[in-house]
Amino acid sequence: MMRSPMSRVVHALAQHARMARIIAAVAVAGLLVASCDVHGVSSPGSLSALVITPNPQVLAVNGTQQFTALGTDFSGANVSITPTWSVVAGGGTISSAGLFTAGTTPGTYTSTVKATSGNISSTATVTVTLGPLANIVVTPNPVSMGSGITQQFVAVGTDVAGNIVQFIPAWSVVAGGGTLNGNGIFTAGTVVGTFANTIQARSGGITGTATVTVTAGALATIAVTPSPATLATSTTQQFTAVGRDVGGNVVAITPTWSVVAGGGTIDGATGLFTAGTTTGTYTNSVRASIGGVAGFATVTVVATGPLVSITVTPTPVSVQANGTQQFIAVGTDASGNVFLITPVWSVVNSGGSINPNTGVFTAGATAGTFNNTVKATSGSVSGFATVTVSALAPTLTTVAVTPNPVSVLVSTTQQFTAIGRDGGANILPIAPVWSVVSGGGTIDANTGLFTAGAVTGTYTNTVMATSGAISGTATVTVTSAAPPPPLVNLGTAAPNGIMAGTAVTCIIGGIINANVSISPGNTVTGFPPCVITGVQHLGDAVAAQGQIDLTAAYNELAGLPCPAANAIVADLGGTTKPAGVYCTASGIGVTGTLTLDGGGDPNATFVFQAGSSLTTAGNVVLINGAQAKNVYWQVGSSATLGTASQWQGNILALTSITLVDNATMLGRALARNGAVTLGANNVITLP
Repeated sequence: MMRSPMSRVVHALAQHARMARIIAAVAVAGLLVASCDVHGVSSPGSLSALVITPNPQVLAVNGTQQFTALGTDFSGANVSITPTWSVVAGGGTISSAGLFTAGTTPGTYTSTVKATSGNISSTATVTVTLGPLANIVVTPNPVSMGSGITQQFVAVGTDVAGNIVQFIPAWSVVAGGGTLNGNGIFTAGTVVGTFANTIQARSGGITGTATVTVTAGALATIAVTPSPATLATSTTQQFTAVGRDVGGNVVAITPTWSVVAGGGTIDGATGLFTAGTTTGTYTNSVRASIGGVAGFATVTVVATGPLVSITVTPTPVSVQANGTQQFIAVGTDASGNVFLITPVWSVVNSGGSINPNTGVFTAGATAGTFNNTVKATSGSVSGFATVTVSALAPTLTTVAVTPNPVSVLVSTTQQFTAIGRDGGANILPIAPVWSVVSGGGTIDANTGLFTAGAVTGTYTNTVMATSGAISGTATVTVTSAAPPPPLVNLGTAAPNGIMAGTAVTCIIGGIINANVSISPGNTVTGFPPCVITGVQHLGDAVAAQGQIDLTAAYNELAGLPCPAANAIVADLGGTTKPAGVYCTASGIGVTGTLTLDGGGDPNATFVFQAGSSLTTAGNVVLINGAQAKNVYWQVGSSATLGTASQWQGNILALTSITLVDNATMLGRALARNGAVTLGANNVITLP
C-alpha cells in the first residue's frame, strides 16, 4: 500500500520517539544499578568519619597502648588514612604512630587521645591507674633510743611514679637491736650500738628498712671496786664506781662518795679512801651514790706487820760499761702491805759500784752477768737485783721521727722530734740534722720546726732526721681545711705531756717535750738530770683547772658506748684494729705490736676503755692515716709502759702511770689521782 509523503514522516517520528523512550529507560536503570552497587569496581568516596580503638582504655602509670584509627566514607566504606596523633586532655604522651605512654598521675582523661586526618578527627578516653608497689619507705630513719624504750615505725609504699600504694607490711628485725611486733612497734634491746637497716617492712619482694641506735638507759646499778679491799691502818685505797642500766650497759656517772659504816674516811669527789687506826671488817662501808642509786664496798683494816721482804727493781737489767742505773727498793710485810724503808745499798758480786744512799749504780768496765749483785738492806731484810754489763759501746741503729704521719694546715708549723735507739732498743742521745726531701714545706735544720707550704697534698717520707749514716722520716699531709675538733676536749690539760695528782719522778735521761702539771700535789723529783722543755705548773690554779678538765675528758671517754663486738677478751698484741671504741671490765695487755688502721681517714678515732689496768710489753703502730692525737686509753686504775715500749696515744688514768726504762710516748701521760714515774731515758712528745 502506498503511503503519502506526510504519513511516512509521521511514522518515522513515532519510531524515533519510542527509541528515545527506550534509551531514557535504560539510562535511568543504569543509574539505579550504579547507586545500589557500592562495592563494585568503582573507588570509595571522601573520608567522612574516624573511629579510634580501643576506647575506652585502662592503663597503669607508665604503661603503653597502641591505638588504631579507622577511616570511612559517607557510605561506610574504609578509607586509607595516615592520621596525626595527639593528646589533648593529659594523661600521658603519644607517638606519631599512635603508641600511647601513660603518665604518672592516676585519673580518667576523657577524650584525650585524638587522631586527625584533614578536618576529620576522633578521640578516645584513657583511665590511668596506680602502678604496682615498687618502693617502701620506713620512718623514722635513723632513730636513737634508750634500752627498753619503744618506737612506732610506719611504712609507706609507692609505685614507680611515687604515688602512694596501700599495702599491709610484714614487719621484722633483721640485724638485731631489739624486737618488733606485727604492728611495727619496736622495743629496744639491752645491747647498745648502731644496728644498720635492722627494721624491715616487706610486701612480696619489696622491702624498706630503718636504722636504730640503741643507747644506754637510765642508771640502774652502781658497782664499786675493789670489794672487798684489805689495807693497813692509815694507808689509802682508790675506789672506782661504774654505773650500768638495766641491760648492763655502762652509764657515765660522777658519784658522791661517803663512808657509812666506819673504817676510815673518803674523799667525796675522788673516791680515795684512807684507812683509820682501828682494825676490823667494815661491811658495805664505802658508798658511791647518785640520786637514789648506790653501790657499796667492804673494807678490812689490818695492822701493819713487820718487814719481811724487799723487792729491788729493775731486775735483771743491762747496763753499758761505765753507764749508770737507778735502782729502787720497796719493802712489804707478810700481807703485802708496802713498807716505807730507807735501805742501805751495796754491791756484793762485782760488776760495778753503787751509791749506798741513793741506789745509783755505776757499771764497771768488765762485761758479764752479775747475779744478785745489787743489794738493798733494811735491818735484817735484804733484796737483790742482777746486772748484765755490756762492754760494747752503744751504736745508733734507728731514728724514729714523730709525729708520723701528721696533717698540717697550709702555711702553719709543726714541731718534729727524733728519737735514736741502739740494737737493744735503748734510747741514745742524738742531735739530728733536719731536712725536707719530698716537698710539702721547709724545716729548720737544727730544731725540726716544719713550715707547711701552700700546695696541698700528701708528701710521703718528706721530713728527714739524720744522725751520721742513720735517718728516719715522717709523712706530712698539707691541707687547706682545718681538721675537725678532737673526740674529747682536753681543755687546759692539752698542753701537758705529764699530769699527776701527787708527784712526778724521773730517774735519768728523760725528756718531756711539753708542759708538766701537778695538782693537788706539787712535788717534782729528778729534773735535772731529766729535762722538761715546757712550763711547770706545780699545785697552782692552772694545774687545778687542768685536773678538772682531765676529769671531764676521762668521764666522757668512760661513758662512750662500746659495741659488744669490740669487747677485749685477750691480749691486743699481734692484732690490727680499725677505728672504734674497744672495752673490757678488767685490764688491757699489749704484748708485741698493736696496729691501728685509720682506713685512709686522718681523723679516724680509737678509744680503749680499761676497767682496771693497762700493761704493755710492746708497741703501737699507726697505719693508713691513723694519728696518735686521735688515740685514747681510758684506764680505770694504773698504766705501766714496759721496757722500750714505743707507745702512741693519750693515756688518761684514774690513779698512776709508770714508764719503765727506754719507753717512749707520742701522746700524753695524764694521771688524775696518783703519780707519774719515769725510769731511764724516757721521752714524751705531744702528738
